[in-house]
Amino acid sequence: MSKEIKVPAVGESITEVTVGQWFKKDGDQVEMDEVLCELESDKATFELPAEAAGTLRIKAEEGDTLEIGAVICVIDESTNSVVTDTNKPSESEGKKENNSAKSTGEVKEMVVPTVGESITEVTLANWIKADGDYVELDEIIAEVDSDKATFELPAEGSGILRHVAQEGDTLEIGGLICKIEIMEGKPAETYAESKTESPASTSASPSKESYATGHASPAASKILAEKGIKPEEVKGSGKDGRITKEDAENAQKKAAAPAKEEKKESAPAQEAVRVPGSREEKREKMSSLRRTVSRRLVSVKNETAMLTTFNEVNMQPIMDLRSKYKELFKEKHGVGLGFMSFFTKAVCVALQEWPAVNAKIDGNEIVYHDFCDISIAVSAPKGLVVPVIRNAEGMSFDQIEKEVVRLATKARDNKLSIEEMTGGTFTITNGGVFGSMMSTPIINAPQSAILGMHNIVQRPMAVNGEVKILPMMYVALSYDHRIIDGRESVSFLVRVKQLLEEPERLLFGV
Repeated sequence: MSKEIKVPAVGESITEVTVGQWFKKDGDQVEMDEVLCELESDKATFELPAEAAGTLRIKAEEGDTLEIGAVICVIDESTNSVVTDTNKPSESEGKKENNSAKSTGEVKEMVVPTVGESITEVTLANWIKADGDYVELDEIIAEVDSDKATFELPAEGSGILRHVAQEGDTLEIGGLICKIEIMEGKPAETYAESKTESPASTSASPSKESYATGHASPAASKILAEKGIKPEEVKGSGKDGRITKEDAENAQKKAAAPAKEEKKESAPAQEAVRVPGSREEKREKMSSLRRTVSRRLVSVKNETAMLTTFNEVNMQPIMDLRSKYKELFKEKHGVGLGFMSFFTKAVCVALQEWPAVNAKIDGNEIVYHDFCDISIAVSAPKGLVVPVIRNAEGMSFDQIEKEVVRLATKARDNKLSIEEMTGGTFTITNGGVFGSMMSTPIINAPQSAILGMHNIVQRPMAVNGEVKILPMMYVALSYDHRIIDGRESVSFLVRVKQLLEEPERLLFGV
């Protein structure tokens, strides 16, 4: 008996995942609840446990993108099948298998499946199985591109594949893409080829090329990029020639071939100047996270009336307060006193005074929140993520700092859960840590506003008729003009500036 393991639902807005790393190999024995692989979504990385004990049959390779509900592997729970697979079949068994392969007369028509509410057509990107090949049930036979994602097409039966559509064809949802002539058992030539192939000839002859040939797994790609080696320079030892992590670790960059001596000839006066240096290029597939972030950012720009207003903040009072109490603060609470707690507290006060900045549009209605769930933008190894501090309006300075450290650490370790990244009402992003002087941050939909912090620069400022050198920071508020008017946006930012320049107001609530 075989148990199909499918990609589980991991969040309302997540429709696809990427296979990050297999911890078990094809054919390995696995136990119930043993971790098989890591799956990456556009928001988090999570582990896939075995749903049964038995022999693992992998259906998706590292780097493959799968839709929710797609078959990722199969676990053979029958112990008899394991014994049979490990022993070489006898001559009589082989003949029996050959004789049992026959056509049932049934033809399975495969159509383009529904892949999303807004997707009406797809493009056939690549046939993984050739016309006339024998395919197994749920074996991947083709890759299909939509305007939002690339997904794999599994066989809906076991038999002989007959192509109907060609690579590059655009098909509507429900359009016929191929047919499968259903068969009972494998065809005779399958056994004959496997029987005549000796171990020596198998190792000597190159493996059959496919879409996986020369393709590096995510871990291997990273190692090769660090070494400055192109994937095509490495021979893959994985399935169908795929480049594994071990291949990448063992790969060595080829020494540059010595330049051939050329006859010295008088160069013409018009000869182009030759500048030494590399002109190589490399391409790598966008991650699921990067594709989703790109799609959402473009959507926000196109679907909101986004506007940005600016102000500047004198950071001297906060810096003086931090210098005075940071040692006592860390000694008592076990965490450093940073700028983020001051900004979060100031934002929460201003949001309660100007509730439109803390609201969102839902269809033809405006939803106002009486709580402040503050999203904090964090630069993680795989891209930008935005974990949420819940009910920040009721937190103390030390509680905010501890939550910021906890969420930032989980983000950098790719351990954030879906719940920790959804449901924010307002976002704070700090480009100043990278040296940004000023920017116009993009709204984190469906929120209506985002506050951008920037670097602190010593600048001459006029104070009571005198010029003083002060640590100044530009702050920017990007907002949706459909719901937030200019008066509200400017007043909100002025209130934040006031609270930051007079931080004692945060203590007394004035």
